[in-house]
Amino acid sequence: MINYILNKIFYGFLTLFGVITVVFLLFSVLPGDPARMMLDQKEDPEQLTQIRKKLGLDQPLWKQYAFYINDLSPISFHNNDVNTTYTSLSSEKYNYTKLIDFGTNEMVLKTPYLRESFQKQGKNVSTIIGETLPNTIVLAVASIIIATIFGVLLGIISALMKDTWVDRLLLIVTSFGMSIPSFFAAIIIAYIFAFLMHDITGLNMIGSLYEVDDLGEGKHLVLKNLILPAITLGSRPLAVFTQLTRNSLLEVLNQDYIRTAFAKGLSRKTVITKHALRNALNPVVTAISGWFASMLAGSVFVEFVFGWNGLGKEIVNALNTLDLPIVMGAVLVIAVMFIVINIIVDILYGVLDPRVRIK
Repeated sequence: MINYILNKIFYGFLTLFGVITVVFLLFSVLPGDPARMMLDQKEDPEQLTQIRKKLGLDQPLWKQYAFYINDLSPISFHNNDVNTTYTSLSSEKYNYTKLIDFGTNEMVLKTPYLRESFQKQGKNVSTIIGETLPNTIVLAVASIIIATIFGVLLGIISALMKDTWVDRLLLIVTSFGMSIPSFFAAIIIAYIFAFLMHDITGLNMIGSLYEVDDLGEGKHLVLKNLILPAITLGSRPLAVFTQLTRNSLLEVLNQDYIRTAFAKGLSRKTVITKHALRNALNPVVTAISGWFASMLAGSVFVEFVFGWNGLGKEIVNALNTLDLPIVMGAVLVIAVMFIVINIIVDILYGVLDPRVRIK
C-alpha cells in the first residue's frame, strides 16, 4: 500500500512539473514586454533596464526557467547580494527560513513565490489569489452539493420510471444540460431569473459573496448572490450525475442478487435503498471527485458573467490587461488542487478496493 501511495505522489509531481514547464514556455513566447507593461508603455531606457533586471528578464530563457522553478520550489537556493542576481534574499520578496548557509549562497525553506502583479504593482500574486480563491471554493462546493443532491434524486426517478414520459423528458433535459456551454447558460439564467423575474425572485444579475455597504465602511454576507452562479456552475455535473445514476441503477437492478432480494419478499423500497442504490452510487462518487476539481477551472466564465469576485473573474481581468503573473499563478494553483484531489481519490480507491492496488 505504501508503494502504491508513493507511486501516485510521484506521478502527481511529474504532472505538476509538466504543467509548470508548459505554463512558463507558453507565457514566455507571448508578444509584449513585461517591463513596459509595468511602466504603462513608457519609454524610459534606464527604468526598463532596472525592471528587466528585477524580473530576471535580462537573462537567457533557460536561466529564467531556472529562476521560475527556484521561486516555486519550497526548498530553494539564494544569495545575499541584491546587485548581482534575481534570486537575492536581500530583495525582501521571499518569506523564508534559513536551512543551510554555504557562505555566499544559502538553502532556504520558503513559501512558493508566485511573483508580483504587473498591473497591481507591489502586490504579490499569492496575496491576490488568497483573497479570491476562497470565494471560488465556496461557489464550487455549493455547486457540487446542488448537482449531487438533485442529480442523484432525478437519476433515481428516471430509473424507476424507465421508458415513461418522465424518463424521456429527463433524458432530453439532461442531454441539453450537458451540451450547453457554461457562459451561455450563465447569460440565459441571469437574464431569466435576475432580470425578467427579478420582482419574484429578488435575485441580482451580478453580485459576490460579500458586498460593501453604501457608506463603504464594511462588508456583509449576501448568500442570495450565491444561488444563480451555483445553479449555473452545477447544471452540467447535475445532468451528468442524473444520467450516471439512472444507468448505474438500471444495471444494478438487473443483477441476480436483486432478484433474490425480491424473491425473499423484501419490499421495493428496501431493495432499492439498502441493496441497489448503495452499489449503484459507486460510479457517481467517482464522478463527483473529478467534477469538483474541474469546477475550480470551469468557474471562470460563470464568475465573470455574475460578477462573482473569485479566482475565475480575476483570471479574466488579468487576461484583459495581460497581467501574466496572475494568470500563471492561478493556473498553477488550480493544477495543484486538481492533482491533489485526484491523488486523494486514487488513494481512497486503493484503500477500499485492493484490486486497484494490484492493477
